[in-house]
Amino acid sequence: MLFRQLEYFVALAREQHFARAAAACYVSQPALSSAIHKLEQELNVTLINRGHAFQGLTPEGERLVIWAKRILSEHDAFKAEVKAVRSGITGTLRLGATPTASTTASLPIEAFAAIHPLARIRIQTRLASDELARMLTDFELDGAIMASGPAEHGGLETVPLYEEHYVVIVPQELVADGDAAMPWVEAHRLPLALLDQRMHSRKLIDQAFAEHGIVLEPQVETDSVASLHSLVRTGRWASIVPRSWLYSRGGPSAPGIVTLPDAVVHQTMVVAISSIEPGSLIARSFAQTSAALDLDEFLAIREPYAAMDPRAPAADGTGHVSGG
Repeated sequence: MLFRQLEYFVALAREQHFARAAAACYVSQPALSSAIHKLEQELNVTLINRGHAFQGLTPEGERLVIWAKRILSEHDAFKAEVKAVRSGITGTLRLGATPTASTTASLPIEAFAAIHPLARIRIQTRLASDELARMLTDFELDGAIMASGPAEHGGLETVPLYEEHYVVIVPQELVADGDAAMPWVEAHRLPLALLDQRMHSRKLIDQAFAEHGIVLEPQVETDSVASLHSLVRTGRWASIVPRSWLYSRGGPSAPGIVTLPDAVVHQTMVVAISSIEPGSLIARSFAQTSAALDLDEFLAIREPYAAMDPRAPAADGTGHVSGG
């Protein structure tokens, strides 16, 4: 059995099409088909339901995909570890993050890149926590920044990153002058734009309102933090978001933060990696770097959503709030 055969087979399982799988592997379709046929002969099993086109994997093929992903991941991890002994950590850290963690992800990434300047980082956001957990266990990601609840899936190891608390962001036109706080149950009266119901943070918000007998029906739902920010910026909508999400954002026109003093929504954000040993060296290094950070203190001292006229220049003259 050759690693190349497993790579071709995993590509076929992913692409569900012989020509696309061959193109993804930079080989001809006959070469890919031949390699997979030899793999079937060596294992003495049928892996693919064949017809005029790809018709799916057999039960044996479904099982082999799981093993093949693990074998290939361990192979890549071993090569990276051998190379790291000579020249330091290189390779690519494949990192995922939930939408609400997409801005704070820059903090552990910056710390990791400072220690390992030869490493590359590829980050995917707009992924739900359950999907991140699946991608970690399927060796499609090295690490993920996500909520602690979904990260407690079997086969994952977690490192606490920071505590997440929620606030309402609302244009000043939608609240009375001087209002700096409101009861949790009053927030539903605002015209809301929220992340969609697949997201773990949205599920927590819905649950908190449900405990007061309130079913949220926001006018706008999105899977994008950037889109949510833009919606609030129009001055038409308010939103309920993690406070940490705000530290790197500019505000909408005449913005404000309204705290929820009786809010019960909070969660621990963690860095999650696979717990399978020996695992990925680059993933372990990212987790170790993240564990050394004190992001609770860092985020607490930021003034994240400065109330300012968006037409005025920022303090550093660049259009961005300095220090944020």
